[in-house]
Amino acid sequence: MAYDADVIVIGAGLAGLAATAELVDAGRKVILLDQEPEQSIGGQAHWSFGGLFFVDSPEQRRLRIKDSHALALQDWLGTAGFDREEDHWPRRWAEAYVDFAAGEKRAWLHGQGVRFFPVVGWAERGGYDAGGHGNSVPRFHITWGTGPGLVAPFERRVREGVARGLVELRFRHRVTGLGRSEGSVDTVTGEILEPSTADRGRASSREVAGAFELRAQAVIVTSGGIGGNHDLVRRNWPERLGTPPEKLLSGVPAHVDGLMLDVAAEAGGNLINGDRMWHYTEGIENWNPIWARHGIRILPGPSSIWLDATGNRLPVPLFPGFDTLGTLEHIMRTGHEHTWFVLNQRIIGKEFTLSGSEQNPDLTGRSVRGVLQRARADVPAPVKAFMDQGADFVVERELPALVRGMNALTDEPLIDEAVLHRTLTARDREITNPFTKDSQITAIRGARSYLGDRLIRAAAPHAILDPAAGPLVAVRLNILTRKSLGGLQTDLSSRVLTASGEPLPGVYAAGEAAGFGGGGVHGYRSLEGTFLGGCLFSGRTAGRAAAEATA
Repeated sequence: MAYDADVIVIGAGLAGLAATAELVDAGRKVILLDQEPEQSIGGQAHWSFGGLFFVDSPEQRRLRIKDSHALALQDWLGTAGFDREEDHWPRRWAEAYVDFAAGEKRAWLHGQGVRFFPVVGWAERGGYDAGGHGNSVPRFHITWGTGPGLVAPFERRVREGVARGLVELRFRHRVTGLGRSEGSVDTVTGEILEPSTADRGRASSREVAGAFELRAQAVIVTSGGIGGNHDLVRRNWPERLGTPPEKLLSGVPAHVDGLMLDVAAEAGGNLINGDRMWHYTEGIENWNPIWARHGIRILPGPSSIWLDATGNRLPVPLFPGFDTLGTLEHIMRTGHEHTWFVLNQRIIGKEFTLSGSEQNPDLTGRSVRGVLQRARADVPAPVKAFMDQGADFVVERELPALVRGMNALTDEPLIDEAVLHRTLTARDREITNPFTKDSQITAIRGARSYLGDRLIRAAAPHAILDPAAGPLVAVRLNILTRKSLGGLQTDLSSRVLTASGEPLPGVYAAGEAAGFGGGGVHGYRSLEGTFLGGCLFSGRTAGRAAAEATA
């Protein structure tokens, strides 16, 4: 029986595009499959903010950020907390990825036309000791053009492969089985879904119009994670994070369903670290949704007061932007699923950025004028739209009205006005003094010692209750699904491994389906800016390895 291609790639997201581009460079014939219509090419990367983790980059050095390979590896390992026997390959991938981020990653992307916003963001600051979780220095580099700008060069390379007769794009192909003949996995079977004109991200039909069977020398699985499948999220929810939430917002469309992971497992692939996952605690309902339960994440600066559902401040160091999963663990043990940011217009105008390409039209559109207009605005237009129309926002001049609005958004009135007034007044007293015992105020001042934060991310310290800085704002925050940190176990050549540790012949995996490398390169936690880069690095590795194996 003849082969239909040298390699079949399953999933046309960023990892699949990167793998296919490498195969094209090597002259291999590729069939690229995806269950969604062609307008969704690029997958979740298209919707992303385009953040990338670099180490000792020119952008960092221009801002006087002193970074190094040793410091980045210290941060990665302290954050990952590898502690399982199956963490051997994830740790090897982590070491290789830090090498990549400190080495050729930026030059490789720059050579393909990718450019970066000059101000480096400081995500996941940790707040623990030097060996614990978090980035010791700013490392979050925003792609000029956000997610679409990062997808573009890889889509271009793939479409050049189509023009050369090396790539077939087959959308609406849903894989349901991987089979063997003569030892290796070389057969891909599945269903052809009926054509769909659904816009990118919107639900497409699941009506089956036919079946397919294809054969190739190698198969690369780049089908993504489980974030759009809330049943799977809850099924894998770890005990350490408390009871799974009843209400979840989706940071990804419903087609991010994780079903291909079970297909690969049935063929012999070893799934590991399924209980490691990355969900955000600052989710808000999109007032203009694209997919079901569409949530947007707030990327907050350090100044908002963070309260649990009953009005208590979250414990140190669970400040905005410091420890995503530490905060999630705390929230899920309070007996309530939502929390609150309380702030004012001066803070929201300076410190709120909304994650996603569609929420940042200036950066996505590569508009210098738009970026300057954002910097001059009291409140950026996308944020103002949520203040005016978002279901989770309360905006009032006076604290009593704010509290009434907060309690109106919950099933029972949990916020006590007197308690909240006392909390805010105590915090505001500390602002007027250069000395403080309030660790969050110390963190705000520390943030403003970094030029990038002082320019665009951290408001000058001031009293939240200052009428001149008003009106007051309260934001109800929800749990937002996003990434799987576990997946198919792979070696450093992206070969999928079996439960015995041997390679599954003919099968490779990359991107979120492989835990971004090894079956969980992040361990328990992420340093941020590492998901897109993990797709690129593992996709590139899988493409090159499969090209060599099919020479």
